[in-house]
Amino acid sequence: MKAMRFINGLGRGPGCALAVLLTTVSGAALAAQPTPWQLGFQPAATPVMQEITDFHNLLLWIIALITLFVMALMAYVMVKFSARRNPNPSRTTHNTMVEVLWTVIPVVILVVIAVPSFKLLYREDVLPKADMTLKAVGHQWYWSYEYPDHGNFKFDALMVPDADIKPGQPRLLETDNEVVVPVDTTVRVIVTADDVLHSWAMPAFGVKVDAVPGRLNELWFKAEREGTYYGQCSELCGTNHAFMPIKVRVVGKEAFDAWTAEAKSKFAAADAPERRVAEAAAPAPGAR
Repeated sequence: MKAMRFINGLGRGPGCALAVLLTTVSGAALAAQPTPWQLGFQPAATPVMQEITDFHNLLLWIIALITLFVMALMAYVMVKFSARRNPNPSRTTHNTMVEVLWTVIPVVILVVIAVPSFKLLYREDVLPKADMTLKAVGHQWYWSYEYPDHGNFKFDALMVPDADIKPGQPRLLETDNEVVVPVDTTVRVIVTADDVLHSWAMPAFGVKVDAVPGRLNELWFKAEREGTYYGQCSELCGTNHAFMPIKVRVVGKEAFDAWTAEAKSKFAAADAPERRVAEAAAPAPGAR
C-alpha cells in the first residue's frame, strides 16, 4: 500500500524539521518553497502576505535606526566622558529634558508600530465572504482534505518518500495528492485534527493556524498568482513531525473546474483506506 511505503520511507529521511527548511529543487517553475541561504520571506502570493512583508520591512528600518543611534550614543559617551578627558567627573544626577525625551520617543515609536500591526492582525483574523470552503484535517503524520462545496469529496495527502521522488520534485515537501484552488478566489480553510495538535501553515500565503482535536479553527487566503506552493506542519506533533508537508497548486478557474470534475470520480469511491493503514502503521505518539 502507498501509505505503508510512506511510513517505511520515513526511515530514510532525516528526523529534523530543519532539513525541510533547507531543502530545495532548482528549476521548479512558479514554486514557492525554501531556498538555500534564503534571507527574508518567500515571495508573497496573497495580499495579506504582501502586507506582512511590508510591515516586516518597516520594522527592519526602525530596528536598524534604533541600533545605529544607540551605537553612536555609546561611542559618543565613551569618548567624551572618558577618564582621560574628564579627570573630574560631573555630579549631574538627572536631566529633565533627557528624561522626557527617552520616555516620549519610545512611546511614539510603539504607536507607529502598533497602528499597522493592529490593522494587519484584524485583516488576518476577520474572514471576508468566502467563495469556497476547504477543510484540512491533521493526522499523525499526514493531512487529509475535504471539498464540501464541490461534491464533498475527500483525499489524503502523504509525503512522497525519497525512493519515489521524481526529477523536479522537492524532497520532503512533495505530496502524493495536492490541494488545488482557483486563482483570485477567497478560500476559507477549516482546520482541525483527529489525534494531537498540528498546525497548517503556508508561508507564501501568510497563514498559519493550529489544528486542535475537537475544535474547528479557520483561516483564509486569496492567491493572486498561479503556481505551486509548499508549506508544512508547524507544530511539534510527534516523532514524524518533519514529514507532514503541505502542497497547494493555484490554477485558473477553468482548470480548477476540470480538476474538481476529475477529483469527484477519482476520490468518490475511496473510504479513506490509506488513512486507516497509516494510523495502524504509524508509531505511537512519543515513540522513538
